[in-house]
Amino acid sequence: MAARRVLKAVLVDLSGTLHIEDSAVPGSQEALKRLRNAPVAIRFVTNTTKESKRDLLERLKTLEFDIAEDEIFTSLTAARNLLEQKQVRPLLLVDDNALQDFRGIPTNDPNAVVVGLAPEHFNYQMMNKAFRLILDGAPLIAIHKARYYKRKDGLALGPGPFVTGLEYATDTKATVVGKPETTFFLEALSGTGCKPEETVMIGDDCRDDVGGAQNAGMLGILVKTGKYRAADEDKINPAPYLTCESFPQAVDHILQHLL
Repeated sequence: MAARRVLKAVLVDLSGTLHIEDSAVPGSQEALKRLRNAPVAIRFVTNTTKESKRDLLERLKTLEFDIAEDEIFTSLTAARNLLEQKQVRPLLLVDDNALQDFRGIPTNDPNAVVVGLAPEHFNYQMMNKAFRLILDGAPLIAIHKARYYKRKDGLALGPGPFVTGLEYATDTKATVVGKPETTFFLEALSGTGCKPEETVMIGDDCRDDVGGAQNAGMLGILVKTGKYRAADEDKINPAPYLTCESFPQAVDHILQHLL
């Protein structure tokens, strides 16, 4: 384990860490309450693109998590920020439920391609439309490149394979805005007054959550829920600061050893 440090902020992944679709990870609500009694800033960071921030918050409230909207930083938010900065008109390959997070962004005559998790749109016609736009010079923006994620019925393909397919076909590289990009983690910390070296990230994805956070200068705790598979902790270097069974155990470690 890394040397003891002063901890001031905790970043928490959502899907796979606190909940899997409409089911909470056992004990997570109480664990979050314990963490809130500690002198740390808490932010919830997610690559989830299959629903808007508002719908995600409603899901969390239904599961009885005490979370405020301004505590959630999503890859959809990061993507919207980039679109506004670039002033482009995107072809949005995202789930229809996520479209409200792009309200007000012009999409007529698109000159950019944005890819999130969009099972209903990952068909040949739409992928070919994206392919042609990119060939004509449109930038390819990946909300994230997760290989897969956890659903109730098992693991499912994430947007990563589809982004990679477009990269391969067009001989270009996507701009990635979500985890594991360092800028995503730094944006999530914005407003907390905390530095990466004062922060720990808890998540179920060894590369995007833990590896990304540690590359940004944070500690990373990997939980064995959600998409975790045996020996995931061996897939990144440096290894996770800690690998534990679930979010409640991660909170217990933070309270006992990092404060």
